[in-house]
Amino acid sequence: MATIDRQATTPALAHALAAAARGLAVLPLSRTKLPALHSPHRDAPDAAPCHGECGRFGHGVHDASADPARVRRLFAAAPWATGYGIACGRPPHHLIGIDVDIVAGAGASAGLREEALRHLFAIPPTMVVRTPSGGRHLWLTGPPGVAVPNSAGRLAPGVDVRGTGGYLVGPGSRTRRGTYTVAPGTAHLAPAACPSTLLHLLVPPPRPGPSADGGHGRGLVRFVRSAHAGQRNTRLFWAACRAYENGMGPALREPLTAAALHTGLTEREARATLASAARLTGRQP
Repeated sequence: MATIDRQATTPALAHALAAAARGLAVLPLSRTKLPALHSPHRDAPDAAPCHGECGRFGHGVHDASADPARVRRLFAAAPWATGYGIACGRPPHHLIGIDVDIVAGAGASAGLREEALRHLFAIPPTMVVRTPSGGRHLWLTGPPGVAVPNSAGRLAPGVDVRGTGGYLVGPGSRTRRGTYTVAPGTAHLAPAACPSTLLHLLVPPPRPGPSADGGHGRGLVRFVRSAHAGQRNTRLFWAACRAYENGMGPALREPLTAAALHTGLTEREARATLASAARLTGRQP
């Protein structure tokens, strides 16, 4: 880790500035591991989705920055913060977090090992952070242009994934359950590149559909319609990214919205997710 800034006013800020010095975008967290700053729009629930365009703090992971001046302002606005989050999916590291939850029992680690054996990949030596409960966060990096969605238990039981739009609790953070620490022997390691086979598992492919006459678009719509609770936003975001990348975003905007409504998402949630996909792929809606 980078040298701790001795001019920092709190340990959380010191650790956050050290992470920012490595190019990691950070934000202040409370003892609950949630963003320390509340949304400035919480009294206007019907307002259009805002990811910080208003210029105020309180937009969760969208507040995250590696600029030390902005980091200091964030923590000055939340002096009660006892920890910090590290935004995943951001350049230059495009961080991916593999969260192995020890609370789920030995099965969590066993589940990850089983997937590794089944699909013939190995986790390379990399930075590892220990959680207060005894779990582990494995830090990996992804390639630019690939959005790894957040997921819970999809890779293996008890194994969560933190990708684009998510964050990891940084080492040195203090929470209600204890302190996050760097695992011995890994502090000197940079986040390793995610094995290509594992990356393929982390980014769910659409179900195959007819190849002609707009079949790929219909396949994306079916992929969203078949989502169940817990994967609805993830599937919609992934399908929307693929649609925009292939030039079908505007044409599929309404069919994908309708498919998302079919799964139980609200229209506001669906359109916000589609807008996020458009921004991520550089195709502003």
